[in-house]
Amino acid sequence: MSVDEIILKSRFSPLKNILSYDVFDRGFNGWMTLMPNFTEYPDFDVPRTLVNKDQWPPVMLSSATFRYPGTHGSMSGTFSLKLSTRPVAAPYTEKPAPGSLGHAIKRLSFYRPGCRYLQMECWFSYTAEQDRMDSDDRPQPGLHENSIRDFGMGFDIQEGGRRYHVGMRYLNAVDGRMVRRWQIENASEGSDRDWAFGMDGDWCKRGVDPWWFGKRYPDGSHDGFQWVKDGEQNLIYNETDCKLNWQYMRLKVDTQKREYVEMQCQDRIWDLRGTACHCVDGYGRIDNLINPLFWVGTDCDRRVFFYIDSVVVSQE
Repeated sequence: MSVDEIILKSRFSPLKNILSYDVFDRGFNGWMTLMPNFTEYPDFDVPRTLVNKDQWPPVMLSSATFRYPGTHGSMSGTFSLKLSTRPVAAPYTEKPAPGSLGHAIKRLSFYRPGCRYLQMECWFSYTAEQDRMDSDDRPQPGLHENSIRDFGMGFDIQEGGRRYHVGMRYLNAVDGRMVRRWQIENASEGSDRDWAFGMDGDWCKRGVDPWWFGKRYPDGSHDGFQWVKDGEQNLIYNETDCKLNWQYMRLKVDTQKREYVEMQCQDRIWDLRGTACHCVDGYGRIDNLINPLFWVGTDCDRRVFFYIDSVVVSQE
């Protein structure tokens, strides 16, 4: 048995059919920035929208190098996939500021008839840039934990002529106030116009791309997400930007029933069976889509980072 096989069996819990096992020491493995659609006449402009998506930073392979200790490396190698933001944020209840989010996506499809369950699992870490001290009275003004608004992972799925987004989101902070609660992607009822911040004719439908769209509320609620019952969880966030603790998360969905099955982070598992996915009519030419994706967002004018050591996508 190879080292890769040993790690896969001991570190992950994949379903029967493994579609991808991505270890970023071997390269990008098809993961790339989630970029705008450059499709409009006459100069390949982007579709009309109120959300500017051409400032989202690109993903990169990172050795996690920091100014004091040098190179951190990944969980069991040198390189991880790194998502970052620019040092800019809007208040939580406003639409995202250009550059305040970082995304990564891998473009996949269903590979055989009869596959019902779809799952993604990964090892991750996150931190803020230690660029300045905060001028407050906290015991550790260099911690910057509340600079990170959220992060998460999920799928963009289209099958049987229906499209839906599923995912798990860790809402870490809202306008500097720590929240530390899990949500799942699931849009509330409403119009496409409300989803697009009041603009008529945006290309996006309600429930699609909830990290960009959907009204947000002061308590951390969101028209594109719903709270997970007993979803409070304190994740590991060490004292400085160079102390990365690798943590595990997993999401499983039922594409036959179009509902959630369960999610896991560290040693906690949430049973989500019976939670239906919010579906819309399918878009043209993308049936059988199962694109996995990650994102991270900043809560203030400071860059924040999300590191992914390895990812497994599987079906059954």
